[in-house]
Formats: sequence, C-alpha cells, structure tokens
Amino acid sequence: QVQVTESGGGLVQTGGSLSLSCAASGRPLSRYTVGWFRQAPGKEREFVAGIHSNGATTTYADAVKGRFTIARDDAANTVYLHMNDVRPEDAAVYRCAAGLVFASSIWHMYDYRGQGTQVTVSS
Repeated sequence: QVQVTESGGGLVQTGGSLSLSCAASGRPLSRYTVGWFRQAPGKEREFVAGIHSNGATTTYADAVKGRFTIARDDAANTVYLHMNDVRPEDAAVYRCAAGLVFASSIWHMYDYRGQGTQVTVSS
C-alpha cells in the first residue's frame, strides 16, 4: 500500500507561483507513475500533469503546458507540481495519484489517491 498526501495549496495572486507536493509513505514512490488532477466547483475532474516512474516521461494538459512543471525527488519520496503564471481558471482542489500505469491522464487507472489540497487564485 502507498499513501499519498498533498500539501502546498493556498492563496496565490494571478500571475504568481505556487508549488504543490505529493508525499508518499508505505512504499517508494519511485516505482509508480504519479499524476496530478484538479477539480473546480461544478466542473469535472481534469488531468493536469503526470510523470512516469522513469522520471523522464512527463505529460501535461494543454491548459498548463509551459506554465506548470512536474518533477519527482525519489530521495524525498515526493512529486512536485510547480505552478507558474497562475490564472484564475487554475483555482481548484488538486489531487495526486500514484499507480503502475503508463497512460498517466486517466484517473481511474491509479491505485492510490490523495485527499487534495485547495488552490485559490485572487485577481
């Protein structure tokens, strides 16, 4: 079993930066592909970014490409989502998930999911 816990959410101004963390316990996160997803009120959950267990393969949603970066620190058993040039439409609950998957954009393919961290964007 792997437990993943998100942190780092909060209030950020439009155009600002924020970094989210997805920390794992139980097993090495390095074994797993990790994805970040978000869900805003009244909207469906959407894929944000994913990183394969090889650390080299990353995938981004078009809405965040060029602004967000996903990275993993296996020594810290943590995956990060660095958010730059944050926009009002980025406000959501962000959740990370880990699993033995290759297609990182599919939520239900992941075995382990966190509870989420709230990102609020002020204009």
